[in-house]
Amino acid sequence: MPTIDRLALPHGGWDAIVAAIHRWGDAFDVQWRDAIVLLPFAQLLPLARRAWAAGSGVLPRIETTETLARSLAPPEAASPGQISFDVAIDRLVAARLLQGQPWARQRAARDPLYGARMVESLVDAARAIARAAAAVSPARRAAHWQRVRELFAASDAPGATERALVRIALEWAAASADPSTDRLFVLAPAAWVVVQAGGEDRLSRALVDQAAAGTRCLVLDTDVAQEAPFELLAAKAQCGLAAAADFEDEARRAAAQVLAHLREGRAPVALIAQDRALVRRARALLARRQVPIADETGWALSTTRAAALLTSLLGAMSERASCDDILDWLKTCPAARETDLDLLEAGMRRHRWSNPHAVDAARTGAGAAALWHDVQRRRHEATVPAERALAEWLDWLRSALEQTGQWAVLASDDAGMQVLAALHLQASGSTDPAWRDAADSSRMTLPEFARFAESALEAGRFVPEAPEAGPHVVITPLARAMLRPFAAVVFPGADERRLGPGASRAPLVCESEAKALGIDDAKERAARELLAFAQLLRLPRVSILYRMRDDDEALSASPLVLRLALALRRAGRELPRHGDAREAREAERAPVPRPQPVAPALLPESLSASAIDALRDCPYRFFALHMLRLSEPRELDAAIEARDYGSWLHAVLHRFHRDRDPGAGDAAQLAAAAEAERDALGLDAAEFVPFGAQFDRFVPRYLRWQRARDAEGAVWSDGEARLSARLAALSGIDLRGVIDRIDRLPGNRLRLIDYKTGSTVEVRRRVRQEPAEDTQLAVYAALGAERGARLEACYLPLDDGQDLQPIEHPDVATSAAMLLQGLGGELQRLREGAPLPALGEGSACEFCAARGVCRRDDWR
Repeated sequence: MPTIDRLALPHGGWDAIVAAIHRWGDAFDVQWRDAIVLLPFAQLLPLARRAWAAGSGVLPRIETTETLARSLAPPEAASPGQISFDVAIDRLVAARLLQGQPWARQRAARDPLYGARMVESLVDAARAIARAAAAVSPARRAAHWQRVRELFAASDAPGATERALVRIALEWAAASADPSTDRLFVLAPAAWVVVQAGGEDRLSRALVDQAAAGTRCLVLDTDVAQEAPFELLAAKAQCGLAAAADFEDEARRAAAQVLAHLREGRAPVALIAQDRALVRRARALLARRQVPIADETGWALSTTRAAALLTSLLGAMSERASCDDILDWLKTCPAARETDLDLLEAGMRRHRWSNPHAVDAARTGAGAAALWHDVQRRRHEATVPAERALAEWLDWLRSALEQTGQWAVLASDDAGMQVLAALHLQASGSTDPAWRDAADSSRMTLPEFARFAESALEAGRFVPEAPEAGPHVVITPLARAMLRPFAAVVFPGADERRLGPGASRAPLVCESEAKALGIDDAKERAARELLAFAQLLRLPRVSILYRMRDDDEALSASPLVLRLALALRRAGRELPRHGDAREAREAERAPVPRPQPVAPALLPESLSASAIDALRDCPYRFFALHMLRLSEPRELDAAIEARDYGSWLHAVLHRFHRDRDPGAGDAAQLAAAAEAERDALGLDAAEFVPFGAQFDRFVPRYLRWQRARDAEGAVWSDGEARLSARLAALSGIDLRGVIDRIDRLPGNRLRLIDYKTGSTVEVRRRVRQEPAEDTQLAVYAALGAERGARLEACYLPLDDGQDLQPIEHPDVATSAAMLLQGLGGELQRLREGAPLPALGEGSACEFCAARGVCRRDDWR
């Protein structure tokens, strides 16, 4: 057994570490040119080499286990079926392994999402097991595999599915190629020196345990004692604690604290990525201030714009794609002419074509029609044949990206290049045997290919390049902040949920099984996190932040923070409370004035009831919607809404009465009209089921009311009547409207009926209490007055639960005369230059389409 010396280094930077190693080497006459110094992670390499070069003597090899292995020989490519540690390859191999298991194949067929989770868990477990086995020396590895196989022998215990997956993962890991770090065990340096930080590294420990005879070994432990981690640091630690209200407050306070350190000349500042979502928000806030940032953690590749560009293409090719999905993709295609795309979108919104199969592109113009024809061709190519090998799908995707100009967009972007690499889109003709085998043997449909691409991008990480001039802020995980010369640390996310419990456990295995496999159990994970947190306290300034609430859940500071506070109190100190570092700025009040436009030349040529209501409710609404003709684009969402039901029901009743045969059954005719109108509007039968049930309840109530109308002698005269009249009272402006139904009654009477779906509470109140304020029936009466009959008018609620009860207008002719007189005077005032002020009062503002234009919410 080799002699292993241990030194503890509770305080000091790299100068102290190098000095301690020198003293140990001098004591044993170590020849440094033949020695190897191992560090815990790569970010420490330039620091250690610089500190060693600043002293005297020969520079040893200073490496991590990974960089040392790569310097000896390039890593060997994985053979087909072996773990490659490439997300795309390993998930394809895992899926094939599970397809070979009848129980797994049946579970995946019943629940594809569960099948995808099994693949993901299998890959994660196999990788964890393989990494743990790599830290076992080659001489002991066979015994290691035998021991863990016995541990996971077949059992009828609960969790049979998980244990079966673990056994597959175990055999997959055992069958993989020897790790590249195995070549380290044949080295015989003059000395092994292991700098330990954040706990013991198993591979480094195995190397010194298996060192050749005559090789001196030193483990330099820079960690504090776990039993009393903060006691030795309590006297000198310069740290403070701040409690934020919620997520956004914590992100803003973290960014402000970083800026405060930079203003005081402390750089670089470490921003600890304990809560990645929060740190990403803080990073965005710092980017607004042009702060140079090096982000060592990055974010999921799937959240980048480049990934969104690619997934939008796959989504547009799907059979389930809507017109909105296709338009979203076309807007990312440089090859699509903007004018043609605008015409195509305008036509879709005008005709409300939400289903691609309903689009009549010939009605949108020649250029737009050609663009749509190209889209349909691509969608056909993507679905025929339905199933292909992954290699064929990637060839198709590469061709589609190139033809639409999206390939150049991805290739010119850092994240885009990583997206192409994650999916092996640049690997045409690749000689990587593992990849070629997986790509050629994995067959899938387009939805399965889209899920494969999504999972590969979700697993990948985009790490932006650091600024060339050197960063002022370094975003790094807690385990990579140790032993680095940061001038200050800002540590958000130090609450009980994110700091203290340790990282998530190994997949599919319990804690005791993880320990047997050589994977950290809960106790070891918590210990590593404790040691890494304690290492931060050696830095000059440490600002710790946590939030007191996550949505509705109350949070407290991490147990590690509470232990730190207790250690400081025992040392006669208190953990200082940081104030809010955000800078207060004074700004003069600048309320937005209420708009009062004057536009006599923009008066419309015709007015409808809705336009008159807008003028009455708020003149500015009338100005924006009917004089400027502003409008929101129509949605193309295919989901059936209440207004679709209302439009359909109006059309059904019009068709029924127009084609009604007195000699046939009314119920059958009404049902036939309903079916015909649903087909005419292109409504989906499955989505229409709830409204169909509502219609079934409506039919008997409506027919009872109609039979009563027939008994009165009422005769349906017209429906959906589009009327227009130029009335003298309005001085050249037409009045127009669409009357749902006109009945003729005995005694030369006309009854104007307006169907109402939805709630009629407000309609009933207005007609009964303020009939002169009802605009719609008054407009209809003004338009129907020229028919030379005595007018009556009512609303007919179609959704009432009981028998239909019309809402009768008591004197619609008088209301019409009053409306025309008042409207004529108001229009004359507008012609003479009267302003159209925004009133901002009452319920009219709640759902007003012009609210964002008048800036109602900024007035105060």
